[in-house]
Parts: sequence; structure tokens; C-alpha cells
Amino acid sequence: MGLEPPPPSPLSSCSPLSSMNVNPSPMDSGLPPKSSLQNLNIEGSVSFSPSDLAFGASDFGNFIHHQPHAVLRPSTASDVASTVIYAAETPSLTIAARGNGHSIAGQAQARDGLVLDMRSLRGIEVCIGPEESTSYVEARGGELWIDVLEACLKQGYAPPSWPDYLYLTVGGTLQNAGVGGQSFKYGPVISNVLQLEVVTGRGEFRTCSPSSNEELFFAMLGGLGQFGIITKARILIVKAPQKVRWIRMVYAEVALFIRDQEFLINLQADGGNDGFDYIEGFVMCNNDDPVNGWGQVPFTLSDAERFDPTLISKTSGPFLYCLEVAKHYTCPRHVHVEDSMNEIINGLQKSLGYIRGLSFSRDAGYMEFLDRVHAQEKILRDLGMWQAPHPWLCLFVPRSQVLDLHDHMFLRTNLINGVGGPMHMYPMLRSKWNGRASIITPEEDIFYLVSILRSNFPPPLGPPAIKLLIENENLLETLKSKHISFKVYMPNFKSKEDCTPHFGARWKKFIALKESYDPLHILAPGQSIFSRRKSHDKRLIADTA
Repeated sequence: MGLEPPPPSPLSSCSPLSSMNVNPSPMDSGLPPKSSLQNLNIEGSVSFSPSDLAFGASDFGNFIHHQPHAVLRPSTASDVASTVIYAAETPSLTIAARGNGHSIAGQAQARDGLVLDMRSLRGIEVCIGPEESTSYVEARGGELWIDVLEACLKQGYAPPSWPDYLYLTVGGTLQNAGVGGQSFKYGPVISNVLQLEVVTGRGEFRTCSPSSNEELFFAMLGGLGQFGIITKARILIVKAPQKVRWIRMVYAEVALFIRDQEFLINLQADGGNDGFDYIEGFVMCNNDDPVNGWGQVPFTLSDAERFDPTLISKTSGPFLYCLEVAKHYTCPRHVHVEDSMNEIINGLQKSLGYIRGLSFSRDAGYMEFLDRVHAQEKILRDLGMWQAPHPWLCLFVPRSQVLDLHDHMFLRTNLINGVGGPMHMYPMLRSKWNGRASIITPEEDIFYLVSILRSNFPPPLGPPAIKLLIENENLLETLKSKHISFKVYMPNFKSKEDCTPHFGARWKKFIALKESYDPLHILAPGQSIFSRRKSHDKRLIADTA
């Protein structure tokens, strides 16, 4: 596939940090006039309308609102580069690339800066190679995963790993990681990226891959938007199944729940195909609440009617646990094909320690299964809950400490009452993650995603966001006091000082990458990692001549 013509060639590389001119001239103050942005030579659009500024100050978290100076909608990668160069020539403008607004703490906002609405950067091309390993999809940074999926399935292919929610942009997902129930087998979404097209914080257009500009390639994956803006991604695709057998099993004991998850993910550790293709687990209250309790397990009304709570021991604790799995298959032409799959599934289930009689299954089309969260979104929107504050908390926890976390975070806090949304706890294999990517995970071979996905009615029907944020902070302080280690996924830093414990030994490298690719600290100000520098050193940005 042909590449878009790149913006002008950059000048010389970054000068040493000590030589940077960080002292503004007396003229450098305030925001640039609107006219200078309106005259910016781009194919896309620039808006200062109150509705667009409010849009730029919003996200799914809905508790941080930093109004930008303007919202731009780029049509090309050249538009993105021109905007970065423009910002670099001002004393203080920053740029936040906003995808579909699913950030949870203002990470894609830019107070008094420029918000790029990346959804205007669209385009998908599916390329089927002579061998499956050579097939890929190229998607521009503003494309949604749901549209990528639809385009790929028309050719009978799909990326192997997915985020749970498909109404995210490609570029936004890759700046984090993209985790879900396939991550144990195929790694996160970023482990399946073959090539990126990026505009760096210097305004340079770069194509990068594991074999070309590899430092930038791996820096971008999970790099929190600090080094560049993804304008296009090339992602591996494989032959897609037609259907899935979708199963939920209820557990009373957390130790068995954890044991079985680890048993199942290790079946696939060496690329085997006898296990499940999707594995997630969640914690739920031991009651019939349809949101927080076991009422969320049945797929259908018929399932709900046959859910027998008397099968749950009276000595069970305040939580139950649901192991959710899926097995891919192609619609069988012969009965023996389905019989073989049923035999595999039954064999796997026989070895598991779930409560017998509390297993539920259904068959679903592959697209329906991958888009399962969207059905819940429609319900929450109708209830007015999708627009409420969502102070989510997502952690990566080493396997050796997950039971301690369960004891102190779940059993001894008010999580015992539920959070109005899912509480995930499921494992991943570190061997499926590329250690060169920027994403930070625990060092152990197995680590868990533990996520508290709060969902409530907006105030005054629901609790104020500040109350939930304080509860999150208290949870983290509890873990720290008990010496339970964790890494925050989709972090929300308050200052640069918060970064050292998160990045650990990789913090110096992260700083060095920032100096190389965004020396003025223009990009992703909402992450609160770096503060904008003021400089007129033209060697720090691409040539504008």
C-alpha cells in the first residue's frame, strides 16, 4: 500500500538538553490569535466553537474537564505534522490527540492547547498475503476497531487480539496496550502491530517497524502518546472463526478460580490449540443483584430461571467468581466436527473446580461476541449511566501477590458492596508481551489485570466523582501499606514525581526517548508527565521552509 507523501524533511537532530534555550522572549505570552490557526495550511478544519471546545474538554471518565484553545480535525498526516510544527513555534501550546474520548482521567485533554479529533483521519485497507503470516490490515489512527473488524471479516480475517470494547480508535488503543480475553494467547493488541506511521513531537513524519526506526516503534507502543501521534498502523490478521462457544462458570473459592485460570492459560503457552481462545474472570457479590451479584452470570432469562443459588455453599464468603471463556469454531458441515469440539470443551470443564450446576453457555457469531460490550453500552445509555463519572482503576498485579490483593482490596474494603460495574481479575503471560514496548508490567511470568470499573448514576442519584476518586486512592494506599506491588494500567499521574515508582528502572530511558522525539514536551499534556518547554531552537522541530 502506498504511503502518504511525508511532510518536509527535518533539520538536524536534537541538541543536548543543556544547550536548549528555555527562556522565552518578552513577546512570548498568552495564546496565539485565532486568525493564525484559521490560516494554518491544512486540509482539515479548525474550530473555536463553544460546543467543540466542550467536546475537547470531555472524556468517558467525565470528572476532569480542561478546555482547549481550539479543536482541529486533521484530514492527513501532513495536517498533523503542520499542527505540531505550528505549536512548536509558539511559547506554550500543547497538543492532545483525542480518539473516541474513552480516556478516564483527562489523558487526551490539553488545557489552553490544541485537541486533535483524530476520528477525522480514516481509512482501512485489508491485504491478504500468500501466507497467513503475511496478511495484515492497515488502519488510520482515527479508525474504530468495530470498523476494522467489519472490514476484515468481509475477507474472512481478523486481528487475533482485541480490546474488550471496540468503539475505541486504533491510535488511542496502541498508545496504551489494548488488553482483553485473547491477551493470554496472542498478547495485547500492541504485540500484533507490524508497522506504524507516526508524527513525532518534532513534527517529523516517520514510518517505523521492528526492523526500521525500531526505537521509535517500540517507544510508541504503550508510550502514552509522549513521543508521537499515530496516523496509521499495520496490524497482523489471521483467519477468523465464524462462531464461538461462550461459557460462564461460577466459583465459590478464589484459590480454585485462580488455579483454573492459570491452568487454562498455560495450555496455550506454547501455541497449542486444545484450550480456550478467550479467558477472562471477574469478581461479583454473593447475592442476586443483576449488576453486582451473580445475577449478571446467566445469558438468558431461561438461564436465570435455572440458576440455583442453593448450590452455593452457605459457608461461602461475600464474593463469588465467574470464569468466562470462549472456544472458536467454524460452522460444522459434519456432525463429528461439532462432537469433537464438544468433547474438547467437556474435557476441559471436567478438570475445573467450578460449582457443578452453575455453568452456562451459548453460541454466538464471532462479531457478536467481540462486540458484546456494546450491547451493555446501549442499556447504560438508556439509563443515563454511560454519561456518569467513571473513575476506573485498572492494575497489573504480579501473580505471587494476587491473593494478598484479593484479601486486602476486596474482602476488607467497601468493594464488598460492588461498584455498579465489572470487577475483573484474570491472568496474562508476560512472554506474550514485547519487553521493548513502553508499557510497564510486573516482572513475573504471570500477572493479573485487576480492574474496578465503577458505573453509577450521575449525581445526585449517584455518588459524586470525588467520593469515588478518594475510594480509589484509599485502595491504592492500602496496597502500598501492605507492600503489595502493582503497575497502573492507563495511569493518571498527578505530577512527574509520580512517574519514578511507576516506570522504575525504565524511567531514565523514558525521559531520553522524550528528549529525542518531543524535546519541547508538546504532546499528551493530559498525562501530567512533562511540562511544556519554551524554546526557539529551530533544530528541535522539523523544517518549516
